[in-house]
Amino acid sequence: MALRVFNTLGGKKERFEPLEPGRVRMYVCGPTVYDACHIGHARSVVVFDVIARYLKAKGFEVTYVRNFTDVDDKIINKANQLGIDSMVVAEKYIKEFYNDMDALNVERATIEPKATEHINQIVEFVEKLIQKGFAYRINGDVYYSVEKFTEYGKLSGRRLEDMEAGARVDIDERKQNPFDFVLWKSAKPGEPAWESPWGMGRPGWHIECSAMSNEYLGETFDIHGGGKDLCFPHHENEIAQSESVSGKLFVKYWIHNGFVNINQEKMSKSLGNFLMIKDVLKIYHPETVRLFLLSNHYRSPIDFTDKALDEAKTGLDKIYALLERIEKEIGVQPEQNIVPGDCWQRFSEAMDDDFNSARGIGILFDTVRSMNRLLDQENNHVSPEIKKAAQSDHADILRIGSILGILMEPPKVYFQRKQTRVLEQQSIDPEVIDQMIAERNQARKTKNWTKADQIRNQLADMNIILEDRAEGTIWKIND
Repeated sequence: MALRVFNTLGGKKERFEPLEPGRVRMYVCGPTVYDACHIGHARSVVVFDVIARYLKAKGFEVTYVRNFTDVDDKIINKANQLGIDSMVVAEKYIKEFYNDMDALNVERATIEPKATEHINQIVEFVEKLIQKGFAYRINGDVYYSVEKFTEYGKLSGRRLEDMEAGARVDIDERKQNPFDFVLWKSAKPGEPAWESPWGMGRPGWHIECSAMSNEYLGETFDIHGGGKDLCFPHHENEIAQSESVSGKLFVKYWIHNGFVNINQEKMSKSLGNFLMIKDVLKIYHPETVRLFLLSNHYRSPIDFTDKALDEAKTGLDKIYALLERIEKEIGVQPEQNIVPGDCWQRFSEAMDDDFNSARGIGILFDTVRSMNRLLDQENNHVSPEIKKAAQSDHADILRIGSILGILMEPPKVYFQRKQTRVLEQQSIDPEVIDQMIAERNQARKTKNWTKADQIRNQLADMNIILEDRAEGTIWKIND
């Protein structure tokens, strides 16, 4: 099955055919680094991390560029509030971004450029727009003239005349059109600034992505991504800038991910429901968060609730439990000796349908359920056919995990860490549990069943489940 993607430019699924066979060039808008990243940032970064991983798994050579906006009004305002340099603010939150994304198993992009390191390219780009008649100067500022680009609005489906008719914008009487946007801002006292033909100043937001994508990916490239909120005006303006300079198609496929809502409400600082990634990770395993973020189709909104995260946690436990069961009861073969099975084939078909991770995860859970049923029926006498199927499923599940960015730990390590984390959250000392089990074992030896049951019940109240086996009693967390 050929890979098909939903192209925002045109609003339909299209067969994916990169400009250069075997190679994919992709640009995704990164964060403006003035604060810690929230769960909405996580969704966008995780979605495109999975897209890049899957394209590589299909054999493409992927050049993935994700930028940092490290000069912006928000960064400057934050720096003024704190009484420190704006570059210190930017570097602090770039470091926090990496801390969060590393915790979420996000692979680094091929190139991660900063706006402030590409001022020369930005200035050159603005100069070309002026030379071609698409931009104009006003007292050290430079603006793009939207009326000069006849296809303005083709990505978002907005028509300039309709926007003008119902516009509610802050009118800058210096602009030729209310929707003209700034390419270069003249310097203000105390703000970071660089030299340019128009005097000291700094770049506008939209121009940096056009300049940096051109620098690393060329005038035309395969995929441009980001959240739906960037479709207009940011990506619309990128198209206008880039195609005005090159006269060529800027991007072949535009991919936009949906929003994260919090308990069916839009995430907003004013509503007090703004969830930072670092806070979420204090409660949930990073792979649980990834599994949750990928459990809806990337174009659809996803609702962050405790129930949804708990379901993802339970699902992740079940996958790891099957991997552990296969390793203990059957053993595994080296991956190179395993032929991909039905599970991987069906997962690939789902991902080939516009990167449908939600359907792919459903297939993963189907495989876990069906393999557990087969192993239950074998009664400790696993047939060669079931053994082969289990080993194939094991390899497929790990391969799927490598695309989704989960199942990165050996099952034993995963469950040990989970146990430690839960005990810490509940302030339970493992030594106390071991002592209670020893007392219970002694009670059982003396046939004091009342005391043995009493201790089991006390442990159950602490969410500790006991399993009496031939080799001894083991305990697990029931969370």
